[in-house]
Amino acid sequence: MALSVHSNSAASGSCEVEEMDVIPKFDVVSDESDHYFLNSSKSKSDQSANTANGVHKKIMQEWRILEKNLPDSIIVRVYEKRIDLLRAAIIGAAGTPYHDGLFFFDLAFPSDYPARPPLVYYRSFGYRINPNLYANGRVCLSLVNTWPGRKGEKWNPKESTMLQVLVSIQALVLNEKPYFNEPGYGIWPGKSYWEKKSIAYNEDVFVISCKSMLLLLRKPPKNFEEFVAAHFRERGNLILLACKSYANGRFKAGYFKNDVAGTSSNGNGYSTNSFFPSEKLIASLKILYPELVAAFSRTGACLGNSVKQLIVEEKMRKKKKKKSAAMFKKQLSNQVSVMRKTRGVAKVLFGKFKKVFGLKHGGSAASSGRKQGNVKK
Repeated sequence: MALSVHSNSAASGSCEVEEMDVIPKFDVVSDESDHYFLNSSKSKSDQSANTANGVHKKIMQEWRILEKNLPDSIIVRVYEKRIDLLRAAIIGAAGTPYHDGLFFFDLAFPSDYPARPPLVYYRSFGYRINPNLYANGRVCLSLVNTWPGRKGEKWNPKESTMLQVLVSIQALVLNEKPYFNEPGYGIWPGKSYWEKKSIAYNEDVFVISCKSMLLLLRKPPKNFEEFVAAHFRERGNLILLACKSYANGRFKAGYFKNDVAGTSSNGNGYSTNSFFPSEKLIASLKILYPELVAAFSRTGACLGNSVKQLIVEEKMRKKKKKKSAAMFKKQLSNQVSVMRKTRGVAKVLFGKFKKVFGLKHGGSAASSGRKQGNVKK
């Protein structure tokens, strides 16, 4: 049993604690009707092969590894009639723009498993939330041979497992700075330029994650209905606090930390006085926030007396304008200073060159005069 806090009354905003069954991290279910690989001809042929040869034994071994070793942040369901299929939900880690979100993957064991790696499909809702996760569901990862990599990064039939695939997606793909997952990004000079791009990308990622939350709550994947509702019932209030914190510049997107006092730091993510979110992020969260409040409320989430609209502090906006003006003035001053120094250096160099060339010219003239005098004599 586990304890769950849920709303007791929408009007009063009061909450109560109740006991609820713990949702298992690993379970065998019977309904695979909405699985991505269910109706593919490849998957059907693989299923018949899997039940007729030693692959069945290997899949059962994978089941045992998953049941015993899954971290709390990964939930897996396998199917009693289709042992070649599997579905996993990964909870976005704290300290990343994916925090508190749910990300679903459909996987299939090929007929010659483990000679070939699992097939992986990301349930994207049409969004591209990561350079490695495409809107069409494609997952680019060296471990499943969908992206070129060094020998040690690719699928090894003797050592690699399904658990490694899931953990790799969580740690290597859904990471703190996904912008740099794109090949070539950040390898060229200009660190501040790339960091600004990364911050903007994280803001977009968090917005897409919030949109995905709404879609998941409207139509959760089969066999995960209870888990999805319980997850957002438990974390709904924290997600709303993150939205308010990001919109008001208390944290950079992805670095939210629940802090009642509002004064603690989360590495370089917390910057009350120096960081300002983009107008694009603020506008998006203003639209999403009331939808999230309504959706979380329907799960029974305890939202306290949270207002239904996102409030962006006017003080923060004024600070942003003031800081932007100050930064522009400082940049202009620096440019002027550089130009003055450049002119000063140029003037000194020009004077030196003039002096050198003047001496050479004078010397040549005197020499010429002497030669001419000699001729006259």
